[in-house]
Amino acid sequence: MNQMHLGLGITIASLLSLNLAHAKAEVRELQVKKLAAVEAQSQAAVGTRLKDFDRPATTLKEWEEKLENSKLISQNAPVTVTDVQVNRVDDGLNVVLETEEGKPLSIDATNFRAEGTSLIADIPNAVLALPNAQEFSAENPSEEIANVRVTQLDAATIRVNVTGSKVLPTSEVTLRTGALAYSLNPEEGDLDEEIVVTGEGQRGYFAPNSSTATKTDTPILEIPGSVQVVPRQVLNDQRVIRVGDAVQNVSGVSNLGQYQGYEDLIFLRGFQVSTFQGSFFRDGVRTFTFGSPDTTNLERIEVLKGPASILFGQVEPGGIINLVTKQPLRDPYYAAQLTIGNFDTYEGAVDLSGPLNDEKTILYRLNTSYRTAGSFRDFVDKQRFFLAPSLTFQLGSKTSLRLDADYTDDSVGYDTGLVVIGDRPANIPIGRFLNEPFSNFSKEEFGVGYVFNHRFSDNWSVRNNFRYQKQRPERYGPQPDALDEVTGELLRSQYWAGGYYENFFTDTNVIGKFSTGSIAHQLLFGFEYSKTIEKPEFRFGFEYPSINIFNPVYARLRYPKDPIGYRDDTTSTVGIYVQDQIALLPNLKLLLGARYDTFKQNRVFEFQPDPRQEFEQSDGAVTPRFGIVYQPSETVSLYGSYSRSFRPSFAAARNGDNSAFEPETGEQFEVGVKAQVTPRLIATLAAYHLTKQNVTTADPNDPSGLFQIQTGEVTSKGIELDVLGEILPGWNIIASTAYIDARITQDNVLPVGNFLDNIPEWTASLWTTYEIQTGNLKGLGVGLGLYYVAARSGDLDNTFELPSYFRTDAALFYRRNNWKAQLNARNLFNVEHFTGSSFGDRLQVIPGAPFTISGTVSVEF
Repeated sequence: MNQMHLGLGITIASLLSLNLAHAKAEVRELQVKKLAAVEAQSQAAVGTRLKDFDRPATTLKEWEEKLENSKLISQNAPVTVTDVQVNRVDDGLNVVLETEEGKPLSIDATNFRAEGTSLIADIPNAVLALPNAQEFSAENPSEEIANVRVTQLDAATIRVNVTGSKVLPTSEVTLRTGALAYSLNPEEGDLDEEIVVTGEGQRGYFAPNSSTATKTDTPILEIPGSVQVVPRQVLNDQRVIRVGDAVQNVSGVSNLGQYQGYEDLIFLRGFQVSTFQGSFFRDGVRTFTFGSPDTTNLERIEVLKGPASILFGQVEPGGIINLVTKQPLRDPYYAAQLTIGNFDTYEGAVDLSGPLNDEKTILYRLNTSYRTAGSFRDFVDKQRFFLAPSLTFQLGSKTSLRLDADYTDDSVGYDTGLVVIGDRPANIPIGRFLNEPFSNFSKEEFGVGYVFNHRFSDNWSVRNNFRYQKQRPERYGPQPDALDEVTGELLRSQYWAGGYYENFFTDTNVIGKFSTGSIAHQLLFGFEYSKTIEKPEFRFGFEYPSINIFNPVYARLRYPKDPIGYRDDTTSTVGIYVQDQIALLPNLKLLLGARYDTFKQNRVFEFQPDPRQEFEQSDGAVTPRFGIVYQPSETVSLYGSYSRSFRPSFAAARNGDNSAFEPETGEQFEVGVKAQVTPRLIATLAAYHLTKQNVTTADPNDPSGLFQIQTGEVTSKGIELDVLGEILPGWNIIASTAYIDARITQDNVLPVGNFLDNIPEWTASLWTTYEIQTGNLKGLGVGLGLYYVAARSGDLDNTFELPSYFRTDAALFYRRNNWKAQLNARNLFNVEHFTGSSFGDRLQVIPGAPFTISGTVSVEF
């Protein structure tokens, strides 16, 4: 293992060194050739609005027109900025840049933008030379502005960053240089639109803010916990189609592959994050789905680590995954892509958006995709159609309503994987299929919802989010029951499951800002209601012909889909929560919160020939969270936090005296440090201790072995490091490493000290891309991915081990004007590996894919 770590370190260091040298050369070339447009100095004052310049040229003709309209092409030596002044005026704030001998700055207003709570202007061909400091900083220059910073972004670019205390500044912020004045604000009345309606979406890897951890748009540096973002650009560069592959870029995540061929198996800090057990969210609202959520309409994926019941109710203690969708745009945007790969992979996707009226108060977005593919697994074919329309209505300057819908038609081979012999996966081809050629999983799913936003004033707002889902999944194919490890004969039984599932979810937040003396507060009140109806049907237990794993002969005998078992379940949840983000000082912040939930279950079982059974159960839980953040500097924060979680037990599971089980609970202590290493690169180092209690285990006083009691406990503790962002222009990185010690700490049957199944002690990942910025090869780029997973136990008994593996991915792409061609290779060196075992089952081991390659052509305009 040490050699593996050493090799990984050498590889990464070599890559970074080569890229750094190349990138520095590109920056020097960029300094000489950069073009910047400014207004003529004879004009006394020019107000340049952000919204008028946030649309980049998308055609050669538009780019030529932009150059034609430029008044000055700056190819001279960088202009020296000798002083910076911040002055309060009646209507806001002036940021004044004074230059040597009054030379003009080459202001390029296309480099003005809003990110989170900050207004940002990048000024090319300029150098800071302040008399007493290397950079300028002004703290709390006005009531609503936390700081103004002017820094040297690179050798010839200055960045002006104006950060609001809690939200984007609404008072006028003006950048002045000589006789010219440039407004950094969106136009008055557009602020709410800018929050709800975005441009094309933030490009690049840098993600400074997150809404998942607090349900408010909070800078990551100010969050007392670990939350990681996987931006859309990463999904595009890696050609990710599954959420499991996307979050493998995040520390503490164990990506086990797909359960029975159709559902992502993801563990976070040692505990499952399931698409069907309430740990997945869509725009902050719980979503349930059989199978893997589609990534076509995702803007980014946010991973919140640790117990999250304070904001999200009943969840596993490892954390949650929030899928943030693309929103309708104010300006026309059209994109299409086509992908072709080995294993007969074909995929097409379209993304359309823009206004439906001249006033741009009605906006639309339509994402759709179709994918058909084979597999390295015999008899496994995949087809998926996905459609996601969205409409936004701007109901005045303070109110908006977004309507969303999505439809999925999914079909894939029902695949239980391979088996274990002794203490290792069986030595058979990884493509060998141990089900039947007709085995299949299919699903039809429909979802609809809305997001309503209203701002009562600058300080108070309300948001209501609603979602309804209905899905009809079907699983059909024999399942493995037992293996003769000597002869290789695998006993199997019939399995079929159908029926339907309905889910209703609504979440309402009221957010307010106020002060008590010198202490600022951002208060969040929330109310959540959900109802789930499940009516599945089953057929199982009937014998099916066996198959030999060494010499398979398929029976090809279909059996009837006649159910012998039924469930009719209704569950409902009501949750009320409150959270206060308190700024004791500009660099010292507290996060306090608590939630109360009630959870009711009514479950009806009928499994022939047994009589009908009905179970009712009600649970309640209080879950607190506390956190503190101290920032010794603007770019570094130290934090500590405590949080709890709960998850009700299944109502039909009972103690020996027929009493209901208590909810499982989680408790975590976490400390960490975050650093904004460069203006567009952020790193998080975290250490945690996480315990899950009330785990059911066998009752030692029950000789039949049928009953359980709640005395079990498992503990996960570890250290994590995540790095995300842009190192230099054109050079992006997302990297992580984690150490996890996840073990059984109390149990009546399993040995205390056993490792949790499928959780490696060490994981590491690196994905980095570099795109040439200038010259004849501008637009040409490469990507490299390195993924290491240590050996781990395959089951809770620790009877077998899944070996470690090191996977290498690569990408080559070329971008010109609106077009992009891309080549992606996964598992470049064709390393045989196993990603996991389905819930610790010796008869359901998941093999990793061998070398795969795909080519993509895309266009946007």
